[in-house]
Amino acid sequence: MATVYTLHPDNPQVRSVEQIRDALQRGAVMLYPTDTVYAIGCDLNVKSAVERVRQIKQLSSDKPLTFLCSSLSNVAQYAHVSDSAYRLIKRLIPGPYTFLLPSTKLVPRLVMDPKRKTTGIRVPDQTVCQALLQALGSPIISTSAPTAFTPADTRVSQAELFDQFDGLVDLMIDDQSPVGYHVSTMLDLTGDEPLLARKGLGWEAVADLATTAEVA
Repeated sequence: MATVYTLHPDNPQVRSVEQIRDALQRGAVMLYPTDTVYAIGCDLNVKSAVERVRQIKQLSSDKPLTFLCSSLSNVAQYAHVSDSAYRLIKRLIPGPYTFLLPSTKLVPRLVMDPKRKTTGIRVPDQTVCQALLQALGSPIISTSAPTAFTPADTRVSQAELFDQFDGLVDLMIDDQSPVGYHVSTMLDLTGDEPLLARKGLGWEAVADLATTAEVA
């Protein structure tokens, strides 16, 4: 049975955050809220935990995993960021955007796109996420949880979600906010011009900044 932590949405309890951090460093996998959807996550640098996330989400090894960073400077540690990409990211973060960028050597192979050598990174506008990132000191894997076992358009309550994942994850975090159902907007910044690769939350704000992919 997973341990449930109830955190204040604006002022997460320090002791609870520290306990979650310690568990993540030991290889725990968690179900947690973000500024888009509930996500399955773990410490980016704990291989066994990343492998468990893949198993839970039933992802093959050639499917990359997105992760959260605390700031733009943190992003630049894990991705090669061009000047134009830097300016765009700075304008949009924190927020519901995933940026596809060329990976640096700090990104584990188990996480990046094996063919393109790219990585998906977010800087969330969510207090609990930021508290966990600051405490952990390293990025956190973030792959959407509601679509792990149900169609993308199926809405489940938090109680149903927690029931689905109890026994699959070690920790479940409740920040007393509604369950989100809209994914992040994805921007491919690996080319000369930004590419809107997926429309999600906030996509209207970047519609005039990026070319729309054929499949968005």
